[in-house]
Amino acid sequence: MDSMDSMDSMGWIGGQGLRSEIEEARLRHSKKTDAKKKSQFGQFLTPSSTADFMAGLFPPSKGKCLLLDAGAGVGSLSVAFLDRWRGGGFAFDRVDLDAFEIDRSLHPALSKMLSKYADESFRVNVHGDDFIFAASDSLRGGLFATKLPRYTHAILNPPYKKIASSSSHRLALRQIGLETVNLYSAFLALAVAQAAPGGQIVAIVPRSFCNGPYYRPFREFILKRASIHQMHLFDSRSQAFKDDAVLQENVIIHLEREGRQGSVKITTSTDDTFLDLKVAQHPFDQIVLPRDPELFIHIPTAPFGRELHFSASAGFTLADLGINVSTGPVVDFRVKSHLRDLPDNSTVPLLYPCHFKGLGTCWPVEGVKKPNAIERNAQTEKWLYPNDWYCVVRRFSSKEERRRIVASVVTPELFGDAAMLGFENHLNIIHRNKRGLSSQIAYGLAIFLNSSVVDQWFRRFNGHTQVNANDLKRMRFPALGTLKDLGQWAMGHNSPTQSMVDEKLKEILS
Repeated sequence: MDSMDSMDSMGWIGGQGLRSEIEEARLRHSKKTDAKKKSQFGQFLTPSSTADFMAGLFPPSKGKCLLLDAGAGVGSLSVAFLDRWRGGGFAFDRVDLDAFEIDRSLHPALSKMLSKYADESFRVNVHGDDFIFAASDSLRGGLFATKLPRYTHAILNPPYKKIASSSSHRLALRQIGLETVNLYSAFLALAVAQAAPGGQIVAIVPRSFCNGPYYRPFREFILKRASIHQMHLFDSRSQAFKDDAVLQENVIIHLEREGRQGSVKITTSTDDTFLDLKVAQHPFDQIVLPRDPELFIHIPTAPFGRELHFSASAGFTLADLGINVSTGPVVDFRVKSHLRDLPDNSTVPLLYPCHFKGLGTCWPVEGVKKPNAIERNAQTEKWLYPNDWYCVVRRFSSKEERRRIVASVVTPELFGDAAMLGFENHLNIIHRNKRGLSSQIAYGLAIFLNSSVVDQWFRRFNGHTQVNANDLKRMRFPALGTLKDLGQWAMGHNSPTQSMVDEKLKEILS
């Protein structure tokens, strides 16, 4: 990347020393701040390596820079940006920085770091105001609002926290035409709205905005106002904020206000060292598919040709096939009095993710913390399914799982004469009108869902660390006949390997 290369020749004498100092400040703050306060503010401070990478995404610029850092923390992002400027990566005549940080306990460290750049060409204003209120008031033009500038550049790691629908934040955002459900998406949308035409915005945010109905208004807001130039993913979802033990899939995104939308650069790296950086270009119509009313944002991490072939061969939703998918209805903490460690004459089997290994079912499992049975009575009957063949998909995959989607088959013979089964809430059940499937269809669905090409396709648009029933409803599947053929093959192969599954799917869909 040209912009990153310009940083390598950085000649400003204070650069490396300040990055070391700010990294020490970040780690010190992270260690002394308890989890409750981190949750309250929803802010996890940016490591210097990530901050440097983000600052390197901005194109070379000159003239006057009006810089926004919303959720500035101890200043890691601002320092990375200013270091690049002082090192010759930008040709700005001057930089005016607005740094918003609502946690005033961070202001001394933030002001100290930014004061290192003080001269006639740099001005900083540290704001303790709530950025959502300040920016929305400025955009709305309230009588007593402080007018914020139209920023030429914005660099941000916004807070991550849900916004209640009745909150003052939601009301302020609605008044400028934005409906969104999380602080991070509100900050990013406001940064875009407050940017000047041609303004450059780089942010690190959770990937959850890329899909799902709750973020559709946010996607529409952003895509109407900005072009996407680049997105970066970390292969490990635990690495971006590893010092805070955050398990969250994050994306670094580079936007341009009112920019021309061309192809999008997609980069990936294993972690925040960026040592194994991979780069690819994709046409925008592979990022946001034409005529997609949901405006899902896909982030390809594999050659598109394989996924395109897969999409053409699998054109049916589960509803098209007359098949249903539901979230497991047994929420264990709400029915504790009905749960049993082991089955007896008054119970039926209760299935958790721990009861599935590979394609198969393992029940009961002794010595685990999860119960194996639930009482069958008038209160629990509504949550039970007939003992039959089903395909189940874990809602949450572990860090060790290679695939996001992990599917297994419920084998009715395992449960003897049990008439009904309970499915815990961490499972998705694929069924037919709350009754079972044929054995071939159950196995066929599991094999299809466990394939590498489905996993790659799913990761293109899914930004969560979970697989929900609605995600499965939107997916495309092969015809019933193809699923039966896959299932018949699976039933003749004991524990097929990943390569066997992928080869069979390639053969059957070709």
